[in-house]
Amino acid sequence: MNTITIEGQLRTEHGKGATRQLRSQELVPGVIYGGAQEINFAAPAKAFKPLVYTPNFQLADVQVDGKSYRCILKDLQFDKVSDELIHVDLLELVEDKKVIATIPVKYTGASVGVKEGGKLILKMKSLKVKTYPRYLKEQIEVNVDNLEIGGNIRVEDVQIENYEILNSPRIPIASVVTTRQLRQEESTTPAVASKAAAAPAKAAAPAAPAKAAPAGKK
Repeated sequence: MNTITIEGQLRTEHGKGATRQLRSQELVPGVIYGGAQEINFAAPAKAFKPLVYTPNFQLADVQVDGKSYRCILKDLQFDKVSDELIHVDLLELVEDKKVIATIPVKYTGASVGVKEGGKLILKMKSLKVKTYPRYLKEQIEVNVDNLEIGGNIRVEDVQIENYEILNSPRIPIASVVTTRQLRQEESTTPAVASKAAAAPAKAAAPAAPAKAAPAGKK
């Protein structure tokens, strides 16, 4: 599996001021969880790019203070205005501890339904799994050879040794539809969207003067 090396430095100061100072130096603060102790570090923003800006599942070898930590991405934070990366959470891989990871799905084969004139619809690009670090891999292969028109491959149909798949088992991940069915679905979507857009407009119509009530949670 591809591994990205990130050289960082320990963070000894915390708080907004320290964080602003790091970002002024084009450093991104991060935390490594899951090991014997949490590791607070910072590394150049450009060092994270091969790990963050990719659809691929990769490992990170984070080198801090003479030690190396084998990790996977846990969470990312981006600036709401500039969309720049501002914080990274990583999970250290410990061999005897299971981890949860989101792994891309690679669809293989040629669907029999497509050969008969159907259209292959891929509904999920990744699956959330729980496994030991030694079983992690870059992608999960799903074969679609036997997928017929009107048929679905669901999460529960994906069986991988040593993997517990955490997505809802009945969710379809791939299907083959007729071109007529596809056109009907596409024509229905704009109608539903226009109804949804019209509903708030009615609600926004002025009412008799009164004190504004707090908006309810959706």
